[in-house]
Amino acid sequence: MRVIEPHIHMIARTTADYERMALMHTVACCEPAFWAGYDRTHPEAFYDYFTHLTTFEPKRAAQYLIRHYAYICMNPKEADDLVLAREVISFIPEFLDRPTVLGVGEIGLNRCTRNELTVFEEQVELAVQRGQLMWLHTPHLGDKLKGTLLMLDALTARGDVDPERVCFDHVEEHTVGPIRAAGFWASMTIYPITKNSPARVVDTIEHFGIDHLMVDASGDWGPSDPGTLHQAIFEMRRRGHTDDVVETVFYDNPCFFLGQSPKFSFTPRRPRAEAWALPTAPEAR
Repeated sequence: MRVIEPHIHMIARTTADYERMALMHTVACCEPAFWAGYDRTHPEAFYDYFTHLTTFEPKRAAQYLIRHYAYICMNPKEADDLVLAREVISFIPEFLDRPTVLGVGEIGLNRCTRNELTVFEEQVELAVQRGQLMWLHTPHLGDKLKGTLLMLDALTARGDVDPERVCFDHVEEHTVGPIRAAGFWASMTIYPITKNSPARVVDTIEHFGIDHLMVDASGDWGPSDPGTLHQAIFEMRRRGHTDDVVETVFYDNPCFFLGQSPKFSFTPRRPRAEAWALPTAPEAR
């Protein structure tokens, strides 16, 4: 069984985590640009960060036969400073041309401020102009639904955003429905303490089905563990889901979304319509 990790911050992980992921059959991972755990004060810090994501991390991952891909952006947690944000956005196109960069992300909202929304919209414009995939950050805690709906409104109002090329991350039960109803992709993030648990992720899959839905572990600098992705796999198998359905969620679905970029080198096992027609009710144990 092959696994693709569609969202993880490996800059905050040790090389031993790459080894663990490889031993758990991870063949590729995607690292969206995000907050470093502190607010950076100069655009040059972002330039160095993007350089790290596009040079060092692919080499480190390759030691364990894992393909490392990245998204580049000005993240929402530091987007309230419009001057800084626009300086960073000015050199993002240089990095979008690099061979392992799949798109713009993770853009979105944090506290749902006016400046955050402005920076989000300016980066959506950049992504549309350059035909890039988009990976979106939905706010945590109480602002998640509000932020999700604000971004849905902004994207649909444009009229030129292809929902198939946009994924909303950190989704939960109350945001999956509106996102998929509008035709966008959704990904559920597992954390040991906050966000979804493996069991909660599988509950959501069983309720909503497997189409346009991904799962990520999002290991980063906080309490997190890349292995939680594989705990969700085990939970699906424990409940009686077939390996075919499990691999559709954790390998084929990332291929369907990420494969829209010509830089992504993996292919799904079967056509999308055939994969999503699989029965998703757990087998009787």
